[in-house]
Amino acid sequence: MRKSHPVRRAVLATAATVSGIVLLLSLKPASDPGSAEAAGGAPPAAESVQGGSRPIGDGTVTGDAAQTQYGAVQVRLTVSGGKITKAEAVQAPKGGQSDQVTSNAVPKLNQAAVQAQSADIDAVSGATYTSAGYQESLQSALDKARAAAPADTGGGGAAQARTVTGDVAQTQYGPVQVRITVSGGKITKAEAVQAPKGGQSDQVTSNAVPKLNQAAVQAQSADIDAVSGATYTSAGYQESLQSALDKAGG
Repeated sequence: MRKSHPVRRAVLATAATVSGIVLLLSLKPASDPGSAEAAGGAPPAAESVQGGSRPIGDGTVTGDAAQTQYGAVQVRLTVSGGKITKAEAVQAPKGGQSDQVTSNAVPKLNQAAVQAQSADIDAVSGATYTSAGYQESLQSALDKARAAAPADTGGGGAAQARTVTGDVAQTQYGPVQVRITVSGGKITKAEAVQAPKGGQSDQVTSNAVPKLNQAAVQAQSADIDAVSGATYTSAGYQESLQSALDKAGG
């Protein structure tokens, strides 16, 4: 009995050792997912979310009109250097008490949009519906500006040049339609492809249109002065120019 006892102990020790190794091998795979996550499995997903934001294109862009309980709200943005430099409500509730609410709320909302550089702005007290409509139209304008921004800034500037023709604006003396050439986010050329003609209109058009073309390039927006003696032509030019800018999206 004493001679066989050491053998049994050796066999048991060997079996225990083998069992321990098998147990360790069986536990190792369970720790791999944690190691893979720690090694950086999650960060790429976070990076792709961050990289999804896109800059807004320069120029003037008008958001879709947002309908509210008290009337439509529509926001126009002026963007320069990828930043909002001006915000204005081209439509807002009016009539009765809405006039007072609008006159108080809209300037504050315009200022907030420029400061926030986004549609994440606080509602103005006493103007809940107008504020909500403003934010909705503001977000629409930002979306349009982002969609129009060049996706690849590494290409040549000439490849980004494009020509856009605004809608026809009807005036008392005939239609006015403006075409602009945009390159690098700036208006490089403006021309009237339609303008009032016939009789005295020929003289008015020949005098006013060159001045309006020049003013559009200088202002880089539709915020230009009317030419003296050509009020209707100037108003039609501005309307069609704004339409072209909206289509260009900056």
